[in-house]
Amino acid sequence: MKHVVVIGGGIGGLTAALALLKRGFRVTVCERAPAFQEIGAGLHISPNGTSGLIDLGLGKAMERLAFVPVGKEFRLWNTGETWPGLDFGMNAEVLYGSPYYFLHRADLHEIIYKSILEIDPECILLNKQYVRHEDDGTAISVFLSDGGVVKGDVLVGADGVHSVVRSELFGADKPVFSGCVAWRMVMPKEDIRIPVRPVSSNWLGPGAHFVHYFLRGGELLNVVGIVERDDWQVESWSTQGSQEEMLADFEGWAHGVRAIIESGAKHPHKWALMLRSPLREWVSGRTALLGDAAHPTMPTMSQGANMAIEDGVLLARALGEFDDTELALRSFEAARLDRTARLVEQANANVKSFHSEELRDPERGSSFMESVFSSSRMKERFDWVYQYNPATVPLPDVRTRSASPECARDVPVFTK
Repeated sequence: MKHVVVIGGGIGGLTAALALLKRGFRVTVCERAPAFQEIGAGLHISPNGTSGLIDLGLGKAMERLAFVPVGKEFRLWNTGETWPGLDFGMNAEVLYGSPYYFLHRADLHEIIYKSILEIDPECILLNKQYVRHEDDGTAISVFLSDGGVVKGDVLVGADGVHSVVRSELFGADKPVFSGCVAWRMVMPKEDIRIPVRPVSSNWLGPGAHFVHYFLRGGELLNVVGIVERDDWQVESWSTQGSQEEMLADFEGWAHGVRAIIESGAKHPHKWALMLRSPLREWVSGRTALLGDAAHPTMPTMSQGANMAIEDGVLLARALGEFDDTELALRSFEAARLDRTARLVEQANANVKSFHSEELRDPERGSSFMESVFSSSRMKERFDWVYQYNPATVPLPDVRTRSASPECARDVPVFTK
């Protein structure tokens, strides 16, 4: 059975590794961190993501650690006026075949990690920094910074938005600052100074939006605030700001928003959101990219982790169904280019809707919210996303069709 070397032990890399192990492949994951830690924040794992993870046997573990939302609501930034979005909570399985969960990134990561170790305790190598690889047409040699070399048949670049594998294959990327800075924090429920409903609340206003939802069965509240500003362009999740700075970014917003900020950490994290057009190619020889290495996206569709999960499941399926490695990788690429490009495009477009100047005036804002964010409009916008099941969607046979769909195009980026 083929040996697949995966670079990167994030959600996408570990999903691919688990899916490959369950199909009988030998897998080695090279992760540069010396240890896995509880980092990150909340994730929307929508039915298109949970369906793939349930197929890998992770349904019960997710259910124990997830928060199941009643639904999604949209709120006007200054008045708090509310519009119901999608009633996806308990109805998600009926509508889309799989549940909708809110999960802490660290919890989901640990679920997948433990499942991998149950199959192969030697699968994951920590403190292994990827440097380069060689492909002689029959095998792959992966060179690490400590002088080690890992031999394999297939290489998967799952090393994130700053992917070294991607740069090696296709050259350095050229990120463009989106004009937006994101804030994030996670707080215990008992610290919150106001009542919070068990939904995903999306407060929308001119030049900014603010999102909060529960994690771990309601024990934690995840908060993300995104604001247009041009004085911070550091793309790092570890940078700390201040509560005062975050409050200043949401000056004039409703009491509910400001009370949540005041309930949180004194030093919330902030990072600049950068834009990159999806690649036209993810595959070169016996090497393929997945997740943020291939299609980094804005967080405004809540689909980054779900796309990585889909990638991991489809990659394993393709390698299992096609004996020819390069044909399998091209089939995987062809199956994914169209969908991921469309998701990235929609995420970029959402920023304009979420931050519309129409929201500045309460009367015009109400009319805008009704026309853009009603339940029926949201269902139209998301049905195609949630109905996708990576465990069953057909894999294209690229011997009979083009491996590069027309939609693998440059995606217009958001500008203020």
